[in-house]
Amino acid sequence: MFRRDCYMINKQNLDCILRGRPVATAKIRGSSEYPDIVGMAEFYQTEMGTLVVTEVSGLPQNDDACMSPVFGYHIHSGQLCAGNSEDAFADTKGHYSIDNCMHPYHTGDMPPLFGNQGYAFSIFLSDRFNVYDILGRTVVIHLHPDDFHTQPSGNSGMKIACGMINYNGLN
Repeated sequence: MFRRDCYMINKQNLDCILRGRPVATAKIRGSSEYPDIVGMAEFYQTEMGTLVVTEVSGLPQNDDACMSPVFGYHIHSGQLCAGNSEDAFADTKGHYSIDNCMHPYHTGDMPPLFGNQGYAFSIFLSDRFNVYDILGRTVVIHLHPDDFHTQPSGNSGMKIACGMINYNGLN
């Protein structure tokens, strides 16, 4: 559940929420082609939705200022960060969608990660899912940005990193 003493999302309460323990986390690891990628996604349940905090390092870089990397970032319906020789994370399946909506209205469609010299940090609030809906699912980072219209998944390219969303044992 959410902390009653800091349940509303606003600038004053953000610190209070983040000092609490996330309901779920996902340890993000890169594929064999991108072994330097490591990170963490944290999921905090609030009265207004799920606060998602993500920090990742080791992302691919580009020296061209006009081509600063932007990475697609989604919750996928699969439960394993495993795959095959063609797709290191094939078992993550497609974007998580409770209501079988079209892209970009999948439950698991999230804002992209913006690379900053191999590092990305993101925090956002979503009312598309609560933490308990996504337990056992996976978060996936794609090599390219999501275009938010190509079906079925935004043409964001190869899956380069993955993390399994695990419950932190809160009551």
